Amino acid sequence: MRDEAEIRGHRRTYIGAMPGRVIQAMKTAKSKSPVYILDEIDKVGMDFRGDPTSALLEVLDPEQNNAFSDHYLEIPYDLSQVIFIATANQMEPIPAPLRDRMEIIEIGGYTEDEKLSIARGFLIPKQLEFHGLQVEQLTITDAAILKVVQEYTREAGVRNLEREIANLCRKVARKVATGFDQPVVLDVRADVPVALPVEPSANGVIAPIPTAQGETFVIDAEHVPTYLGPERYTYGMVEELDEIGVATGVAWTPTGGDILSVEVLPVRGKGTLHLTGQLGEVMKESAYAAVSYAKSRADQLGIDPNYFEEHAIHIHVPEGAVPKDGPSAGITLTTALISAMTGKPVRRDVAMTGEVTLRGKVLGIGGLKEKTLAAHRAGIKTFILPQKNVKDISDLPEKVRRDLQLIPVSSMDEVLKIALS
Repeated sequence: MRDEAEIRGHRRTYIGAMPGRVIQAMKTAKSKSPVYILDEIDKVGMDFRGDPTSALLEVLDPEQNNAFSDHYLEIPYDLSQVIFIATANQMEPIPAPLRDRMEIIEIGGYTEDEKLSIARGFLIPKQLEFHGLQVEQLTITDAAILKVVQEYTREAGVRNLEREIANLCRKVARKVATGFDQPVVLDVRADVPVALPVEPSANGVIAPIPTAQGETFVIDAEHVPTYLGPERYTYGMVEELDEIGVATGVAWTPTGGDILSVEVLPVRGKGTLHLTGQLGEVMKESAYAAVSYAKSRADQLGIDPNYFEEHAIHIHVPEGAVPKDGPSAGITLTTALISAMTGKPVRRDVAMTGEVTLRGKVLGIGGLKEKTLAAHRAGIKTFILPQKNVKDISDLPEKVRRDLQLIPVSSMDEVLKIALS
């Protein structure tokens, strides 16, 4: 929408003039207090015809929309009893004055359990009906659905999950329609090749395969690659051994959370710091802060004062092709660095998140729900989080709170006592 007249209407001096969409929709609803859905409000633009967001300022402001001015009506109209609900994919394109008139509710992506429930209650019945299958003809187990979610889709919603379920249903529907469980073979013995479901008999004569009407197909986790091919995505799993210089962190992504390993390798050199793995500016600053903190605590940690002058530090965060940024890997970087310097291995069953300061204070982070879910999925047993994020623990799923040992910390000293074995 780029024309301001879509909101305020046209003046009646124009041929074909009409009220704005707000008044038109209220006329259609035959109510003075309807609920309006303003979908994709971040896509509103402006051009020579005006800026619709300027008109929306008056529409959405409860202090002045009781006298909304529509150019067609030319009289104040009361919108104070209307409920407006706007949706957006991104906050940045929405002008700040317009955001100020809204109460913003951020909705995160679905968890794996929620996707499983949506698939079981809605997506699978919908696709079975669409592909002409009866409920008793196809059974998809929960393990198969989770495998599809984890290894064949990577998204916040369920659109791709529905496509993959439709793919499963199509292939089963073909088997049901042809009445056999093997590919169609061409009978080339005839003058004209004919496609028939056939199989060679014991005496070499090719005969049609009996139909399998009424057969029930069960798709379990091990059957999914047969239908959908090799897995397309992988997710992080816990390390096999406690290692020196390797700490497990967690990351937030738009499609959920994932764990990441931070590797630190000191080598003989001139005290330089090398950072690899497509780290953003904020994450690089966290690495510098980690090195400065380690230098300041060298005596307490039992590190030779000349260590940094005689060694170059290389910090790498796999996967190298994926950009990474943010301050929440601060304590992970610091733990891996101190582990490499002291020779103490980091516990493989411990994951952590938190920003670190030069004084070793641990500051709060965002995306705790997605990060704990990723750690739980990866087989982590102990999760270290900032003390300031204790208020967010109540938002975590009960399964995560039950299976993970959540330990709030406020300083690096507490982190090292837990993480270093």
